[in-house]
Amino acid sequence: MKERLAALGQALRLPDVRRRIVYVFMMFAVYVGCAHVPLPGISHAGLAHLFGQGGTFGSLGDLLNAFSGGSLRRFSVLALGIMPYINASIIFQLLVMAIPSLEALQKEGEWGQRKIQKWTKYLTMALAVLQAAGMITLFRQAGVYTGTPAQTLFNILMMTAGTAFLMFIGDKITEKGIGQGVSLIIFAGIMTSMPTDLAKTAQVWKSGTITIANLLLLAALFVGTIYVIVLFQQAQRKIPVQYAKRIRGNRTYGGTTSYLPLRVNQAGVIPIIFAIAVAMFPATIAGMFQLQGMQNFLTNVLRLSPETVGSAVNALREWTMPGSTNHFASLFYFVLVIVFTYFYTAVTFNPEQIAENLQKQGGTIPGVRPGAKTRDYLDRILYRITLAGALFLGVIALLQYYVGDITGVHTFTLVGGTSLLIVVGVALDTMQQIEAQLLMRHYRGFLSA
Repeated sequence: MKERLAALGQALRLPDVRRRIVYVFMMFAVYVGCAHVPLPGISHAGLAHLFGQGGTFGSLGDLLNAFSGGSLRRFSVLALGIMPYINASIIFQLLVMAIPSLEALQKEGEWGQRKIQKWTKYLTMALAVLQAAGMITLFRQAGVYTGTPAQTLFNILMMTAGTAFLMFIGDKITEKGIGQGVSLIIFAGIMTSMPTDLAKTAQVWKSGTITIANLLLLAALFVGTIYVIVLFQQAQRKIPVQYAKRIRGNRTYGGTTSYLPLRVNQAGVIPIIFAIAVAMFPATIAGMFQLQGMQNFLTNVLRLSPETVGSAVNALREWTMPGSTNHFASLFYFVLVIVFTYFYTAVTFNPEQIAENLQKQGGTIPGVRPGAKTRDYLDRILYRITLAGALFLGVIALLQYYVGDITGVHTFTLVGGTSLLIVVGVALDTMQQIEAQLLMRHYRGFLSA
């Protein structure tokens, strides 16, 4: 611990590093300030009911609200958060793998990547407009939005501008700060909910509903989860690679041994986002049937009684919402996370391309022939270590639904789930970048042995 504190002191004493860290916190302050700028035409009491326990949006709404730093629940100018950009980035990642021309463009170096990034931002703006219009329509049907057409147009433009502003802040943090800008924005959005959760937990403790034992169990589970996440995020399978010697003129190149690192959690947090969207889709549709316009259609057009509709909605929610009382839905969610982990890993990691690059550079894996044999070997190793990563993501994804019952504390939502995985992952990445800044100046870093 003393070495880590000493490394932090060294980082803060370096003017360039200190300036970058201060810049990141300044951008965080701007982000939090903008997140509290409200938009007109919304009933905040009705919106709180939609996001409450048993509301229309359920756990998917909680996830989206966490990514937006609570702005969605407040209906502020940053209500969409950075999610349109994340969606656009995922779409282009899949398109690059599916369309050869985009794949060739990406291989053209910095120019090609800048081109794809530019198209990603265009798609982000289109998605932001669509999501803002859809969100306002949903809120209007739920009876919590009463804005005029002029207010609606203004809100759509402001929400889209909010997403563009977050992309601008993210680019500036990447350029002038420490860490990856967009990831740090998501990190800041999630962390802004922690003071509220702590205050609610303290209030519940003072009321006598929970005891010190409950809080200690929660703290132990919180710290233990972070420890396991760090282990899996840092875990790698190092494949030794031997490069053949090449003589050019009077110089000898190659003849060295290096490692090809294969991460256990190659897919990151994306499989959980995909899985929760699919798992919560039936429950979200069930919530739509509670909207006034849909109820009028079902009762007046289809001649269904309100009791029948209510029973069907409750049954659909009960069988599709993961939780400690619904083991079937939890198992389905767990399987979805595993399936999407393998899918996303297969999309983003190409063993054939790695084998081809190794062969071009004169590198071979000891005991494995170059070409197809190397590709099959990497594919087999990746399949095995991905299983461990998929099981890890599945447990983390389900943990958030069981922490409340295990500890008796239902007011602290950061233990387990996507939010904690993102927070720890971004924190590790930022620490590694600070570490790189220190090592360039011959200082001992945070992660040094």
